Amino acid sequence: MRTSRGDNTAHVGAVFTKAEQETMPGRRVVVFVSAAELGPALAHLIASRAEKALSSGAASFSLGLSGGSLVSILSKELPAVPNLDCSRWLVGFCDERLVPFDDPESTYGLYKNQLFTKLNIPEERVLAIDPSLPVQQCAEDYARKLSKALDTQQTPVFDMLLLGMGPDGHTCSLFPDHPLLQEKQKTVAPISDSPKPPPQRVTLTLPVVNAAHCVVFVSTGGSKATVLKALLEGGDSPVLPAALVAPTHGELFWLVDEPAAASLKLDVERPGPGAKL
Repeated sequence: MRTSRGDNTAHVGAVFTKAEQETMPGRRVVVFVSAAELGPALAHLIASRAEKALSSGAASFSLGLSGGSLVSILSKELPAVPNLDCSRWLVGFCDERLVPFDDPESTYGLYKNQLFTKLNIPEERVLAIDPSLPVQQCAEDYARKLSKALDTQQTPVFDMLLLGMGPDGHTCSLFPDHPLLQEKQKTVAPISDSPKPPPQRVTLTLPVVNAAHCVVFVSTGGSKATVLKALLEGGDSPVLPAALVAPTHGELFWLVDEPAAASLKLDVERPGPGAKL
């Protein structure tokens, strides 16, 4: 089944052939020798997109963060960007675990301790969940926060989303074969049966992810090689959640290191040291 690119829900449930996946419009697969070289390129990409958004007259640059290895990469590389001014950034989260902020599983807590203290992002411009609420109300509350902050009653549009990918092909808290992959009405959804603990989470839905101006996947390590090949080159296996990410009117980057890219046969970009995207 193919779908049109005419609206923000165009790719929800879409199934792409192998040829279509290899030539996805607007997608760039960029392979770095190591994660150490990937990090500075990612930080520069974020900074350049922020500058572009703000210089065009936007009131803010909206950035959605994910957890996992991105926390350590960003905490090291973003503060190293010269003259980085984050005072007009608006930061949200692509998904979050329903745990207290001082719990080691809290993505917000990790970023607060490792990154936000190093950048001049005003505290009120960081959009966090209310972990004291039950998961359903927590998702509804966070959806209201996004709508208010991004000034829309429709699908919130982020300038940039940073995503990771699990070894099962999940992204955000959207897992293989889960009903949330078909969610088209909610912008933020609750999940109480996450196959990866903790079980209770809230997550952006695919229509919001695919509405973003720029989506950047970061995937490193040899353990991701097999699933990365299936995602980027297609095949006969079921379509994985990360393969359903295809921004309707935006850019899609896959930034990976050589171990993660080891099985890829498609054409990729291999920038030299210090290259900027």
